[in-house]
Amino acid sequence: MNEKILVVEDERDIARMIEYNLKKEGYRTVLVHDGSFAALTAAKEKPALILLDLMLPGLDGLEVCRRLKADAKTSAIPIIMLTAKGEESDKVLGLGLGADDYVTKPFGLKELMARVQAVLRRASVKAAAAGPEKLKAGALELDAAKVEVRLKGAPLELTSKEFELLKALMACGDRVLKREELLEKAWGMDSSLEVETRTVDVHIGTLRKKLGKEGRRIVTVKNYGYRFDAE
Repeated sequence: MNEKILVVEDERDIARMIEYNLKKEGYRTVLVHDGSFAALTAAKEKPALILLDLMLPGLDGLEVCRRLKADAKTSAIPIIMLTAKGEESDKVLGLGLGADDYVTKPFGLKELMARVQAVLRRASVKAAAAGPEKLKAGALELDAAKVEVRLKGAPLELTSKEFELLKALMACGDRVLKREELLEKAWGMDSSLEVETRTVDVHIGTLRKKLGKEGRRIVTVKNYGYRFDAE
């Protein structure tokens, strides 16, 4: 085990409680209590996972998440959101920004440790399965090894989830992928985690916009999912 986990939590009692239980399970920890320092600390420490509270001083957790996923140095680090808000909109927004999972306060420590293990396991499997492959269609070029997409030869900035969605669609040729399949490929999540499949639709919408005219290659198959038109 021994993976390093960054805990971003302003309530110090909760942070210390999480830290104690993580260390008990064999993880190393780094604590940050202000959102303003979270992204910088993540880039410096390179943790295997980030536990990110949404209600933070400085920068709120959603903005921290957005910055982490927009930075190539930290975009691949999985994030579990910790939030006292139970509204579906907060969960969907956080997942839409690229978070991998969420736990709503008050949470049980056994549940949190199980979520940590599950997210780290999925990240490990994804890293092991990722191979150096290059995909091309029209003006689009995707390099999986470099985690890079180019549009008409120029680098295109995508979030980690947008990148994984595009890679999954391009790699499957013209085969239609269900939303559940895309959740599994891009988030590593199955239906047991109760993640809304419409999260995929949100990401597809933003991905199409970033791709411009090439976004038309992502075709919606009504009542089923999406396919990529490489021709």
